[in-house]
Amino acid sequence: MSQQYETAPAGAGATSGHASASEVHPHDANAANAANSANAATASATQGASANYGRVVAASCFGTAIEWYDFFIYGFLAPIVFDRLFFPQLDPMAGMIAVFATFAVGFIARPIGGIVFGHFGDRIGRKSILLFTLILMGVATTMIGLLPTYDMVGMWAPVMLVTLRFVQGFALGGESVGGLLMTVEGAPAHLRGLFGGLIQAAGPTSIVGASLAIVLITRLPEDDLLTWGWRLPFLVSLLLVALGTYVRLKVEESPSFKAAEQHRDIAKVPVAEVITHYWRPTLVTFFICLAETSFFYLVAIFSLSYGTKTLGLPRNTMADGVLYANILAMLTIPAFGMLSDKLGRRPMFLMGLAATAIFIYPFFLMMGSKETALVVSAIVIGAGVIHPMMFGPEGSFFSELFDTRVRFSGVSLGKQIGTVLGGGLAPMIAASLLAWSHGQIWPVIVYFLVLATMALISTVLVRETKDRTL
Repeated sequence: MSQQYETAPAGAGATSGHASASEVHPHDANAANAANSANAATASATQGASANYGRVVAASCFGTAIEWYDFFIYGFLAPIVFDRLFFPQLDPMAGMIAVFATFAVGFIARPIGGIVFGHFGDRIGRKSILLFTLILMGVATTMIGLLPTYDMVGMWAPVMLVTLRFVQGFALGGESVGGLLMTVEGAPAHLRGLFGGLIQAAGPTSIVGASLAIVLITRLPEDDLLTWGWRLPFLVSLLLVALGTYVRLKVEESPSFKAAEQHRDIAKVPVAEVITHYWRPTLVTFFICLAETSFFYLVAIFSLSYGTKTLGLPRNTMADGVLYANILAMLTIPAFGMLSDKLGRRPMFLMGLAATAIFIYPFFLMMGSKETALVVSAIVIGAGVIHPMMFGPEGSFFSELFDTRVRFSGVSLGKQIGTVLGGGLAPMIAASLLAWSHGQIWPVIVYFLVLATMALISTVLVRETKDRTL
């Protein structure tokens, strides 16, 4: 068609637009009708694609927020009551380490879930994996809320707790990457940072929900909190998962995966291909996640136990700080993601990593002051401003490092292992260093600075990716 009917020169449209209908040549009229039909079809398809992408973004954000709520409600509640409910036979310091060990189990399970779900996500698609992981996470979280305590069944209580925590981490290993890819792979190229930031903002949104739940139940009388109050945030998950499943059933598969499937560009064993041909971007993803998650979990999780048990700060002060930080992060994460569309992913990560290294010592100084305003400000600056500088562009950056055929497996492998050795172990390592140094905080600071330095070197060595076609 385009070879038979050439388009008019640029200036011709303005002149011919004033011609009467009788002056239009039949040949030109047919060409115009064909062009109008093509434009109408294109506009209709674009509107349909835009509407579907809007549903994808909404479903990904909602489902991801639910899964992160399920995962974080454990992290926020465990340092407050789980030592007494599931490890009462241990002294307070040993109990705190045991609680963080169970917290770490969820992270240890994430690479396993990432490898398993990454394989099937690259083989059969993103959508089915997201439905399965959402249901699996919801069932595990609800069952935690129904668990008997140590006083009821003895050692079976912590055994069941650890098992369900493992299932949570296994499910999140697939969800935390799958929802991200569904969003980023369908986004306009010049807005991938923004939309990647939106899906990342589902994390703090869920943390706000979890924090609100903790703020409410920690205001209960001690006896009520330890008997039935702690169960409520876990049981709410059942309703949330039902809603999330309904929403996710309405979306279509990722366009990038559909294109790869159409061209038969599907890896047989994606993780093997990642290890042999994509090990450099996998290492970059690993080192960045190692530092980024360590910083967040030191600021938002370890600080809860350090503040209440070591410094004697009120539980409400710590919970309020985490709540305010994540309300702010809901805005700053997509904002920094959008900024990475302009400045590039590498500059944003370099600024964020440098900020973590500079702020980690003042953070603990502000905590040690025991002044409510300084303590809350320390958490807000760390988790609400500095961490989002990295977390915002992370979704688009990691996705751009890998090809579609191995993207799910590649991002999962680097991200989940980095998160295990970073965020998952950071609270337990920090608690152990604190016990070893008899309450001195400097070993924790040195530990984090080593991680930040490795991430900075990795980021400097990688190429800019924001202009890459997915």
